[in-house]
Order: sequence, then C-alpha cells, then structure tokens
Amino acid sequence: MAVHGAPRANDFPTVDRVLYVQECIAAHPDAGHFEMTNKCSCALDALAREVKYDEYVQLSTAAKATTIGGERGGYIRDSEKLQADIKRYKALQAKVTKGCFIGPPTAR
Repeated sequence: MAVHGAPRANDFPTVDRVLYVQECIAAHPDAGHFEMTNKCSCALDALAREVKYDEYVQLSTAAKATTIGGERGGYIRDSEKLQADIKRYKALQAKVTKGCFIGPPTAR
C-alpha cells in the first residue's frame, strides 16, 4: 500500500527516534511533558533533515563516548577526527534545539 505525502529522505528508525525524544525530555524535567515531547520531536526531525541516519549514529556515539574514562576514553579525546565529529554534533544539536525553542538542559 502506498502512502501519500512528502517522502522522508533521511528517516531514522522508530526506536532511535523514541530514544532521542526520551533523552531530550529527561534533560528537561522541569518543563511540561507534552510541551517537551513536541519540542524534542521537532529537534529530531530537524536533525534528520541535516544528516543521514548513519552519520547521526557516528556523531552521537562519539559525543556520548567522551564520558568514558581511562585509556578507552583517551582514544576518543585524543582523536582529531572524533573531536571534529563531536564538535559537529554539538553544533547540530545547538542549531536544532534553538530552532525548536528548547532551552538548556536542567541541572539535576
């Protein structure tokens, strides 16, 4: 069965969409859940327009891996390529969160 409407060129798997939105909502516990569901979904849609899914996985994995301690984390912190990926991911995150009116994460 064909679905009509605009095609999604860089569609992400549903589970990754859900995880992104859940993480975004969790980072803003003081904001309304319904409001953040919409804002975080907006951010992911904007991100999916900017990068293909495989690139998103590469960039977000590098960014999340910076918290790994010790020698394994040192590899990430010392890699110029991974540092460039992290910088790009943070810039993309800043762009999509600003565009979707998401404030800074709430400190816990």
